[in-house]
Amino acid sequence: MNAQGPARATAATRTAARALVDCLLEQGVSLAFAVAGESYLDVLDALYDVGDRLRLVTCRHEANAANMAEAVGKLTGRPGVCFVTRGPGATHASIAVHTAQQDATPLVLFVGQVARQDLGRDAFQEIDFGAMFGSIAKWVVEVHDPERMPELITRAFAIAINGRPGPVVVSLPEDVLGLPCDLPPGPRVERIATPLESGVAKAIGARLASARRPLVWIGGSGWTPAGTDALRRFAERWQLPVASGFRRKDLFRNDHPSYIGEFGFAAGSGALASLRDADLVIALGASLCDVETGGYTRLDPRTSVERVIHVAMRPEDAGRVFPVSLRASASPDAACAELAALPAPPAGRWSEWTRAARLAYERDLEPVGVTGRLNPSEVFRELRRQLPDDAIVTNGAGNYAAWLHRFFEHREFRTQLAPQSGAMGYGLPAGIAAALLHPGRKVVAVAGDGCFMMAANDLITAAATGAQVVFLVLNNGSYGTIRMHQEMRFPGRTVATTLVNPDFVALSAASGVPATRVLETAEFGPALAAALAADGPRLIELVTSIEDIAPGRTLEALRRAPR
Repeated sequence: MNAQGPARATAATRTAARALVDCLLEQGVSLAFAVAGESYLDVLDALYDVGDRLRLVTCRHEANAANMAEAVGKLTGRPGVCFVTRGPGATHASIAVHTAQQDATPLVLFVGQVARQDLGRDAFQEIDFGAMFGSIAKWVVEVHDPERMPELITRAFAIAINGRPGPVVVSLPEDVLGLPCDLPPGPRVERIATPLESGVAKAIGARLASARRPLVWIGGSGWTPAGTDALRRFAERWQLPVASGFRRKDLFRNDHPSYIGEFGFAAGSGALASLRDADLVIALGASLCDVETGGYTRLDPRTSVERVIHVAMRPEDAGRVFPVSLRASASPDAACAELAALPAPPAGRWSEWTRAARLAYERDLEPVGVTGRLNPSEVFRELRRQLPDDAIVTNGAGNYAAWLHRFFEHREFRTQLAPQSGAMGYGLPAGIAAALLHPGRKVVAVAGDGCFMMAANDLITAAATGAQVVFLVLNNGSYGTIRMHQEMRFPGRTVATTLVNPDFVALSAASGVPATRVLETAEFGPALAAALAADGPRLIELVTSIEDIAPGRTLEALRRAPR
């Protein structure tokens, strides 16, 4: 494996680096992200020749570059692509690999590596990437033979998109990249749809026919527009209530009469009551994970074994956490197509059950009172009012996101970009990626002050690329989520959660992004309208009160709550 192989290619010979780039083109990659490194200079040189077909976006931090690629994976269903160098570059990018694993997002991360003869010698910036990424990537491969480059790249894309999608890491020893490779790229790979096992759809239909209070719980990845359309037809024909999983609200139109809310940190009363009272729960693609089940408390193993049907992408995931009455595996698109074809019951059977849950959801959309001058519930209702249905909204992690998820409704598929991994710093790079991928659509990236500062260096990238994105920064001077938990467990004893922030308007302007500050709720509408109408990126800082820690909750109330 450490042999040097054939002599370095001449200028007229196709190199392994060029073979890699040709493979990307064959897989339809037209947008990639990078922080340059000397460990993959040959790849950068090969990318120079195809700049008219593959846009390489230079980023200012590897975490942001990799998050941009992960966002492309979410928006397209095909692997996002990122290039970073070895050592620090790889470790910075690892956060997006973890997000892609938790969110089941197709991603291919290319990492420069030391030369083959230096492997295992603790060379400069050397890391064993198999050991480093082995627990969070679907596959980690190191290319030692230049002639195998097309084979391994094609396999990387196939692994990333099939089964339960996820991240693949490809390690590129620097001495391999300049060697000859005359083999052509492999063919474009596509996701292989897996149908339900024979008889499963019919069994689900029979269970539904005898149910009095059914509920459909949707989530996961691997969906396409055809799948979400089949899901809508299934829900409409059977008049079923539909709840979405954590940060998967865009799988079903939120203004549809069947939609009753999401299971997540912002779970509303309608969804929770329906889950509690349902005598049949059909989970389609949802993982029934920690956040969605409220720390594994919203389902009871003693009753889930009788009332839950779980259809997952992989057989080993169905019924993995809770025992269920029927477990199956299928691609969500294929499963929904079969369910939509089932003969529907008499009209109106569950109409009252569904309507009551919908009304409870609509009540949760009403603004809540706050102590501060700016009300986030009103802000996100105004955001919905001004944005077109196909606008893409991104966010990272923090209590600010609970306001967004509760009061903003998604109306089209692939309009929500948010990390199920709970990674801070995601919203800004995801917004840039979305704007570059879909330049004709409105994009809004939402962040808290703590979340924003973990990615703020790539405001410069937004300015440099002209990304048409509006950044909303909710500034309460705190790591709000941790502050909330501190006040609940150790009232009045807060530490490490107060933030000293820069002047966000000045910081943004210095990065080439014009900005404005909003102090009152009434100021937001005009500021948003101006930002959406502007050419290029814009930033709006929203100054909020730390006292208004979450929708309907204040710090003072948390401190006074009985322990």
